[in-house]
Amino acid sequence: MSRLPKAGAAARRPRRTLAPLLAAAVLLPLAACTAQPAGPEGESGDDGKPREGTVRVLASSELADMKPLLEEARKATGITVRPTWTGTLDAVERLASGKADGAYDAVWLSSNDYLRLNPEAARRVTSETPLMASPVALGVRPATVERLGWDPEQVSWAQVHRAVAAGKLTYGMTDPKRSNSGFSALVSVASGLSGAQAALTDADVRAARPKLKEFFAGQRLTSGSSGWLASAYARNSTVDALINYESVLLSLNRNDDSDGSGTESGSGTATEGTGTGTEDAEAEGTAAEGTGLTVIRPRDGVVTADYPLSTLAAAPPAAKDAVRVLTEHLRSPAVQRAITAQTLRRPVVASARPAEPLSPEARRELPFPGSRSVADGLLSAYEHQLRRPSRTVYVLDTSGSMKGKRLAQLKSALTGLTGDFRQREEVTLLPFGTSVKRVRSHTVDPADPKAAPAAIRADAAALTAEGDTAIYSSLAAAYDHLGPDTESAFTSIVLMTDGENTAGRSAADFTAFYRSLPPARQATPVFPVVFGDSDRSELDRIAALTGGRLFDGTKEHGPGSLDGAFEEIRGYQ
Repeated sequence: MSRLPKAGAAARRPRRTLAPLLAAAVLLPLAACTAQPAGPEGESGDDGKPREGTVRVLASSELADMKPLLEEARKATGITVRPTWTGTLDAVERLASGKADGAYDAVWLSSNDYLRLNPEAARRVTSETPLMASPVALGVRPATVERLGWDPEQVSWAQVHRAVAAGKLTYGMTDPKRSNSGFSALVSVASGLSGAQAALTDADVRAARPKLKEFFAGQRLTSGSSGWLASAYARNSTVDALINYESVLLSLNRNDDSDGSGTESGSGTATEGTGTGTEDAEAEGTAAEGTGLTVIRPRDGVVTADYPLSTLAAAPPAAKDAVRVLTEHLRSPAVQRAITAQTLRRPVVASARPAEPLSPEARRELPFPGSRSVADGLLSAYEHQLRRPSRTVYVLDTSGSMKGKRLAQLKSALTGLTGDFRQREEVTLLPFGTSVKRVRSHTVDPADPKAAPAAIRADAAALTAEGDTAIYSSLAAAYDHLGPDTESAFTSIVLMTDGENTAGRSAADFTAFYRSLPPARQATPVFPVVFGDSDRSELDRIAALTGGRLFDGTKEHGPGSLDGAFEEIRGYQ
């Protein structure tokens, strides 16, 4: 990286890479939209029933990095936290519907801002106490910062917009509908570009829409989780930046040996242990591409997550007492110092100083939407008008082994998706057996948004099961169908199979085919779904090769079912 002085001195650091850390990030729970229960020791399969000394918590999946601190809390207080990982908006829906009553004692989300906009959800919470904080920030490759001539302390959202509109900056961001970091980023950008001085209104969003459309045209990566976004960022060398929580971005820069260097906006100093630099960076005076992120908090304001632990009204008295004790423990000065040191989030008690990478300089807190209609309207505008459209090929195993129940489940899953398709989205169904049976594409027309989903439902109903299983030949056909245009839309391939490859190309043939594709076409990931008797290791290799992610569809109902897997994939399209 370029020379970054700290306290008047510069440190030379050995060359490091993000690969080990990114690999670790991907191993964290990635269920940004599908709830996943975990047992007292973090194991899955817990029965969810109340136990003495245990607090059942509906928690944002990004809080998985708190597991070591929760284990220390158990030793100190005797209270075990039993988390169910979920996304913020999904948690709010679960609370509002009453499904959380009796199943959980507390909810621990990135923020309760959206929850407060839903009266049915809000009335089920009796108390909330912030435990730490992390603002939305922009992590930019150091070479890009230098190329743009930016002073990280002075960058504004308007300045970022100008760079994106001029085609000089591309970025990745999580899906606002499924990840609170994405939703907070959306609110931050909308507030910053609209110039809103109070809570966002529909008029503010309308006024900012032309700029927002230009801004989101620069988004090249999307995902349902921060972990996969980081992995995709590492693979996609053409993307200049990520928008996420400050703590997530700084954690990407940190390495186990606490060497390297990085920057955090608002401080003007280097921060040790938060980045990966190059041995010759000072002499070269240039940033090494891919070795770290300059973390910028736009000076005109941000939306901050404050991670409140909230007690549910339906929790039994003993559980409410346990939540109170746990909250007091996590807000104690010693634990607050441990939280900021380990997670790079900001402490919320005055006696604990932020970890060294975190600038103490404050940023304006941007106003959150004042009503649910505004928040939902902003989400809808992003989904259907502002973001780049999606383009997905569903490669569907309809071989003879799919006859009966399995084919019925596949049809049901596809039919369920049709209510979630976005305007301008192109959906291709590519059923296969011994070979590709047919290829049918439909685009959701804003002028007639019901026509394409109806056609997809008809195509799904007409699927029949026969033939062998030509997985790799069908995947190659999907790449051929998508062609070279990967810039105009978020492109992806979803593979659903219940068995092993028995016809057509081999795994080695497909690997050679994939590696022969131009880099722009290789950027299209494959998201395989484990289903039936399919070989998990084989599907995992496909995901690893193409930069996708494996999803589990082995259960009959709920999370982990085929319906649930297809729905979760939506965050990555």
